[in-house]
Amino acid sequence: MSDGSVQQRLSQPAVPLLKEQRVGEILAAVPERKHWRYRPRRVGMVWRSRTFRVAAVFTVLAICGLAILALVRDQTGTQGFLVGLGLAVLPVPLLLAAFRWLDRVDPGPWRNVLFAFAWGAFAAALVAILANSFATRWIATTIADPSNADTLGATVIAPVVEESAKAAAVLLIFLFRRREFNGIVDGVVIAGVTASGFAFTENILYLGNAFGEDQQIGNSGVVSVTAATFFVRAVMSPFAHPLFTVLTGIGFGLAAACARRRRIRRTVLPLLGLVLAMGMHSLWNGSGVLSPYGFYAVYAVFMVPVFGLVTWLAIWSRRRELRTLAAELPAYAAAGWLSPEEPLALSSMRARGLARDTARRQYAVAARGSRYTPYGPGWAPGSMPGSTPGAIAGSTPGVMPGAVPGPSAQAAQAKAAVQAAEAHGKAAARAVAEYESFATSLAALRLQARRGTTGPDFAERELELLHHLWQRREVAAPALTYAAQATGLLRPHRLPPLPYAQQFTPHTQYGAYGNGPTQAQAHAQPPGPGPGAGYNPYLRPQQPPR
Repeated sequence: MSDGSVQQRLSQPAVPLLKEQRVGEILAAVPERKHWRYRPRRVGMVWRSRTFRVAAVFTVLAICGLAILALVRDQTGTQGFLVGLGLAVLPVPLLLAAFRWLDRVDPGPWRNVLFAFAWGAFAAALVAILANSFATRWIATTIADPSNADTLGATVIAPVVEESAKAAAVLLIFLFRRREFNGIVDGVVIAGVTASGFAFTENILYLGNAFGEDQQIGNSGVVSVTAATFFVRAVMSPFAHPLFTVLTGIGFGLAAACARRRRIRRTVLPLLGLVLAMGMHSLWNGSGVLSPYGFYAVYAVFMVPVFGLVTWLAIWSRRRELRTLAAELPAYAAAGWLSPEEPLALSSMRARGLARDTARRQYAVAARGSRYTPYGPGWAPGSMPGSTPGAIAGSTPGVMPGAVPGPSAQAAQAKAAVQAAEAHGKAAARAVAEYESFATSLAALRLQARRGTTGPDFAERELELLHHLWQRREVAAPALTYAAQATGLLRPHRLPPLPYAQQFTPHTQYGAYGNGPTQAQAHAQPPGPGPGAGYNPYLRPQQPPR
């Protein structure tokens, strides 16, 4: 060992030894926080801020949107851009309405839908235009026959680039919004909305160029290139791009339903869906160069059957979500958290809609002081806890007994009473809708637990959902029970069997909420509180029965 290393070792200060008897002495020597010479560095704290993430995503999408609109306007001209924009908007409401209808059982948040559409319309479209243009120029300068550059770019490069760019939105939601991505329906909806946004921007480009070509030739009307392009892209094949990307979404949906230990399957299924989407997109783009009638042959023999198959799969998955409610929620009914009729009503879209409408009518009618009984004989608004005697007796709210208000005051009071009744009815309907949403999430959570796809926070998430259900129970339970009876779901052959071998014991670990009511207590409960002064049926906390 050299002398320098020995000298360096000897010059190093000694490290203070940690002994139990010296811990108090060491900690007492630390100054107060305001006198600290060293402060912890918050490395990465900015990225953990939700506000920063939202602002970053919004900024990126806004920049992509401005760039793609500038590129499209540069290629089509201002007039062509406006014409293309006006025509490209027409199929968008149809596409979005179809995917939202498919997602009605357990609808995802609107922020996911807006992000997916914006990603497809701005980010994915920008990547596609830049990458396709670069690839076409590269092919034209490197291959022997530059005339085939456009064909090769459309059939080989474009499907890979476009489907990968659209799949990125599905991947982001799959990774960062995992609790809102539970199965095939969620994958189909996110992928379809992303592709709808991409097709919207692409239609602006194609329709704008077609209009510019018509301006040069002098065509107009139904024989114009613009009309033909609109018919092919917006009438015959508005679901073309969504159909391609939906295959990727199905792959992610199947991966979401797999257990966490199935890592290979969770990786292979999305990649397989992406490859199928690329292949189908390539076949669609190359159909026009196969033969003069290649487009119609591929459309009739391949596209229409695949579209029908994917549509059937999506609707079957939607019905499967409803069957999950009928299979999983009876366990909570046996434990007393739900009434026996609620799982049946929650597993029927017709009954769920009827329950919302019934709650709206019930609370609106009770607030107006009418004796109409929307739940049938045996139910009286006067027996509802929280209802005001004056309202039931027919007196006008806000008027002293014996007072005779003038005509203008009577009209104002009548209008105010109607508005208040409508507000109570809407609040009750919203409470039932929220109850249905939480119950659907509870059934999905229990299904994930049986599949092994939930995390270690299952008990906390189940407790939170039961809390939300309990807060809205007095409003939603009578409406759902009435809907189950009115729609004929209580027939004996419609009662689903419990998917458990043994009886589900009531919960005992929920602390302040106590055990849920027994089935006999659930039947004996009144339909719910009436809309008294300042009543908010979906925010007022309810105490469990003792």
